[in-house]
Amino acid sequence: MTENPGTLLRETLALIAPGTVLRDGLERILRGRTGAIIVLGFDETVEEISSGGFNLDVELSAARLRELAKMDGAVVVDRAANRILRANVQLLPNASIETAEAGMRHRTAERVARQTCYPVISVSQSMRIISLYADGKRHVIEPSDAILARANQALATLERYKSRLDQTSAGLDALEIENLVTVRDVAVVLQLLEMVRRIASDIDSYVVELGTDGRLLALQLEELTRGLMAERDFLMQDYLPAGMEIATVDARLKWVGSPALLDLAMVAQAMGLGGTDGQDLDAQISPRGLRILAKIPRLPLETAHAVVNELGSLQTLLGATIDELQRIEGVGARRAHALRDGLSRLAEVSIVDRYS
Repeated sequence: MTENPGTLLRETLALIAPGTVLRDGLERILRGRTGAIIVLGFDETVEEISSGGFNLDVELSAARLRELAKMDGAVVVDRAANRILRANVQLLPNASIETAEAGMRHRTAERVARQTCYPVISVSQSMRIISLYADGKRHVIEPSDAILARANQALATLERYKSRLDQTSAGLDALEIENLVTVRDVAVVLQLLEMVRRIASDIDSYVVELGTDGRLLALQLEELTRGLMAERDFLMQDYLPAGMEIATVDARLKWVGSPALLDLAMVAQAMGLGGTDGQDLDAQISPRGLRILAKIPRLPLETAHAVVNELGSLQTLLGATIDELQRIEGVGARRAHALRDGLSRLAEVSIVDRYS
């Protein structure tokens, strides 16, 4: 069994989130002050390291899981956590597998997870905590109130960065209209977009772990981040050098740590717009115009791409007449008037906001 790193942990956290049958069973085990080892998956490898116990193949329920956990052996359920397959199983993983755990139950759980590549849950009887072993890591399942506290703090941080992004993005609109954009201006907006994306990713992980307790948090996250990733794509399509793909920039930024992300020269280099010395940050650069066109209501994205491909730059677009616009495939007379009026309104609003 092979899965992408991080995917297995995320999927398993969703299976044991509040509101699920498995989480209800784990909570009952904690309240009953007993321990447990639960393997989420069964194949030949799991069977080879299993000894004793008995086959069940019954539907998973919280009550059944609680009662079966009273026995010393492990419980094996299917990967989807729908059915209990075996109970009271003695697990005999390879003793040569390294583990940093001290307790017998946790050592066994970590070794089984590493050997089988299936998630393994260990409930500590003495410490009264739930540990999940997946993707080669140990993740402690915390109470919802502790996760919510961290999530709300992250949400407040996201709101602050989103406010800064809105102001900076509006400033870039005016600079684009006046053809005064520098590499620094573009790098600042992408920097904020990447910071917002990373914070939103952290909050999304909290939402998964909270299950039904995270519904309100999910709505707030959706409201704050709606449209931001599309704006990020428009920004890069406007300014990336010819031949460079958005995926290349994403791959470069993925390996940039949070402290290094504060360096605008590093962000500009990721976009192929300069070197790490920062000397190119004040160089002037012109947008293609897709980012501004995306702000015009009811303008299809296909039409916006056609206009940009035909005219090549925002300044050419701003100077184009209605006759020139309607000759572009997919525009037509009616849409050309709407496009001209929309650009005029955007230019007026952007300039007024910049100098007010």
